[in-house]
Amino acid sequence: MSPSDAMAAAASDAAPRASALLPRIPIAALLRWLVYLGAALTTAILALLVGFILVNGIPHLTPSLFEWTYTSQNVSLMPALIGTLMMTALALAMAVPVGVGSAIYLVEYARPGSRFVAAVRMTAETLQGIPSIIYGLFGMLFFVTVLGWGLSLLAGACTLAIMILPVIMRTAEEALLAVPRGYRKGGFALGTGRVRTVMRCVLPTAAPGILGGVLLGLGRCVGEVAALLFTAGTVAQIPDLGGEGVFALFESCRTLAVHMYVLASEGLHVNETYATAVVLLAMVAVLNAAAALAAKKLGKDIR
Repeated sequence: MSPSDAMAAAASDAAPRASALLPRIPIAALLRWLVYLGAALTTAILALLVGFILVNGIPHLTPSLFEWTYTSQNVSLMPALIGTLMMTALALAMAVPVGVGSAIYLVEYARPGSRFVAAVRMTAETLQGIPSIIYGLFGMLFFVTVLGWGLSLLAGACTLAIMILPVIMRTAEEALLAVPRGYRKGGFALGTGRVRTVMRCVLPTAAPGILGGVLLGLGRCVGEVAALLFTAGTVAQIPDLGGEGVFALFESCRTLAVHMYVLASEGLHVNETYATAVVLLAMVAVLNAAAALAAKKLGKDIR
């Protein structure tokens, strides 16, 4: 075959390949613009919701809403704010060690591919999709009735801990799986044990991902209503930990989300409901910013 014939054959082979690539270009452009459209719609909806809350709530933020004691006249949100912080902190204190510890066992100690690991993962994924009302009914039957805790801060916090445990465990597990195996091999090569390798090499690298799972659990705690109606109650009071000690954990209280639900259902203080929503939105924004700063600092320390 002469050089001219070879060039002609190569050109004839390249022509079908080029023609096959031509239809893909409009499809790629269409998919790209669909992604842009979805991002724009999501941003617009978020901006609309936030703007609606701010416009309707900021004008009704008055000093009476932040009084220490709740009355039917001031409908103060301060007891609900304190109750939200206490219940969220207590739920995270119970769920985070168990969830992270379970993830460490599944990734670092359990036999890979075992039926036990597969069953635990499937169970955790199933529990993530259970409606919160089911958790509330379980908490009411077990913590409130069987254990005799009544509608209390402790019953609500335990119910929230069970709700967020699968989220924290699965997120921490994925973060640990994302750590390169070379980190572990490097630690073993230096003569360190498994515990020290996990604590000094694996966990610091996976810390930003684990923190993201904790943040998801925190958001669910702050915004939960249905489960707390059955377990923590709706009493607008601040548990007196200083005077009653641990017995204050058995007092009923409400969170900001429950406070908003009660005010909206009564229909007498709708403006105060929007004002409470502004405070709740600000608190979530501050917590997200703090978590982002912590994750950024952890990333710098690792590098």
